[in-house]
Amino acid sequence: MDNKQQKLKKNLVKFLHKDRGVLIIGSFIATFIALTPYFYYLYESVPATQVWDTFLFTYDAGSWESANYAMWILTSKLIPLLLLIIWFFTCRHWWYHTLLVPIAMYIYQIIGFFNVSNNYIDEFQLMHLVPVMAIIVPSIYLIRAQMFNKLNSANKSLEELEQEFMMKPKNMWEKIKQYF
Repeated sequence: MDNKQQKLKKNLVKFLHKDRGVLIIGSFIATFIALTPYFYYLYESVPATQVWDTFLFTYDAGSWESANYAMWILTSKLIPLLLLIIWFFTCRHWWYHTLLVPIAMYIYQIIGFFNVSNNYIDEFQLMHLVPVMAIIVPSIYLIRAQMFNKLNSANKSLEELEQEFMMKPKNMWEKIKQYF
């Protein structure tokens, strides 16, 4: 009896040791998500002047005419982008690649924000997203078609098929490497 308890204790210690990194990363992600409303409203601390002077840097709003307005635009693009990236790397469903379309859209909008000569933010972005969509949409459709073909030819549930199509990298770095 005592030997079994020691064996269980050793297994529990191994299990807890392996999950410590996952727990730390998960806690960081959960804290970041919980703080996103605060991060979004950080623009309110920026003065409504053309030039924003701090002890670290000087920001000139340029064509935005107000540093407060420029930071509002930036946070309204950056916060959803960060949340979509978190969703992309933590999603376990077969369709998670479709999240690349709005991620690409927000990245294009942020690039347009920093392009000082561009006063037309969020215009003509669909033309730049067509190549991304041309790759992602058909590939998602093919995965879906394969799933339903296997579903009709085999007696598997939809959850079992999702498990079959799911890529399971061991850690976050392997998941990032999978795309590059």
